[in-house]
Amino acid sequence: MSGISIFEIFKIGVGPSSSHTMGPWKAAQAFSKKVDIDRLKSVVVDLYGSLSKTGVGHGTDLAVMLGLSDFHVKTIDTNKIDKYITNIKQGGAIKFRNEKLVDFNPEDHIIFNNQMLPFHPNGISFTAIYADETIFKETYYSIGGGFICQENEDLEESNLILPCPINSSEDLKKWVLKKKTSFSKIVLKNELSLRNKAEFEKDLFEIWDCMQDSIYRGSHRFGILPGGLNVDRRAPKLNRKLIKRENYKNLQEWKDSIMNERYNFSDTLKWVSCFALAVNEENAAFGRVVTAPTNGAAGVIPAVLMYHHCFNSASKEDILKFLLVSGEIGSLFKKGATISAAMGGCQAEIGVSSSMAAAGLTAVNGGNTNQILMAAEIAMEHHLGMTCDPVNGLVQIPCIERNTMGAIKAITACQIALSSDPKKAKVSLDKVIKTMWETSLDMNTKYKETSDGGLAKVVNEMIVEC
Repeated sequence: MSGISIFEIFKIGVGPSSSHTMGPWKAAQAFSKKVDIDRLKSVVVDLYGSLSKTGVGHGTDLAVMLGLSDFHVKTIDTNKIDKYITNIKQGGAIKFRNEKLVDFNPEDHIIFNNQMLPFHPNGISFTAIYADETIFKETYYSIGGGFICQENEDLEESNLILPCPINSSEDLKKWVLKKKTSFSKIVLKNELSLRNKAEFEKDLFEIWDCMQDSIYRGSHRFGILPGGLNVDRRAPKLNRKLIKRENYKNLQEWKDSIMNERYNFSDTLKWVSCFALAVNEENAAFGRVVTAPTNGAAGVIPAVLMYHHCFNSASKEDILKFLLVSGEIGSLFKKGATISAAMGGCQAEIGVSSSMAAAGLTAVNGGNTNQILMAAEIAMEHHLGMTCDPVNGLVQIPCIERNTMGAIKAITACQIALSSDPKKAKVSLDKVIKTMWETSLDMNTKYKETSDGGLAKVVNEMIVEC
């Protein structure tokens, strides 16, 4: 296997879904670059499998339009998304690649197909229709975490050759022993082969800043989330109950207020939940978040890192170490199993993010390599088999609350690992990754982000009966 940088696990983007929003968005951009724009008359988009079944709730149709228009997930003004989409719908045209207006009516040109393509559950085809009626067509697959590929090709981001290749936790342990160093420093060595230290730190702290911003925004925005379920934002209400200082100007003063207050154990846990809720309520409202490793699970790692930052240590070194370690754990799951709920259910999202967070927290609390890996294993072990059954295809119920659960489990896994002897552990991280993949293969398709089973089905039946 080739290397995966932690910046492929942590990506700044737009909610609500990495596989159903960011992936199709990137696929649309990739396709548009190959089109002969001078001859272009119109474009048709076909969605398949999970992208079709939950595409409206996940904003797949909106993402495709924004991608074809050449807006970028990292820089788009998220407050203007509604305006951009309204202009396309009302005008019956799209400014393709931000260069040329071509015919495009979403109701006719975005087709939701019932069937699933054999290569992957998240399939999307683009057809460019030229003025002479010839066509150019390509099919892409959104394979989780914002990664895309085409059929039978290697992942677009998986061509990295790193000085310390890591495809399993055993590889990692061997490198730690061989180089006589720590987990985080092995990962750092790999990252510094791709960019210099100044660039690395700048990019990583940009990730951390985005995480903090999403927590802060989500903790202060009241209202109802879009999509029709009428889900109330809870993070700002929880923040208002917990914060002791009423007057503060910005994120830093807000954090200072939290850090300088003595909270009891119960209130500390409430803050963890507040942090996680805040991020995923922002995500559900098409806000800017960090894919970590997916958008549906974007709140777990920021919540656990902010918990450590506010209540244990706010050092720059800890932020770097946490993200290095957690990012590498995410890459192990990406290589050995999946981070796509359409492939593996919610264990592939909340389970992986909880495992990542547990590892990062253990590292910054002085855990050795074996304890870090043990914490990651414990967190995933207790997410095995978790289904992905979003009500109405929205990343809201049960997705938002699951981020709070994943964060608390990560903290618990860390505490257990730090007080345990890893030599006596019965299950290794590699074994739990293998188990997770086998569970994914065994899981019924209706529990893999289709909204055809589980909670989504039961709740929808209740709504119909009412």
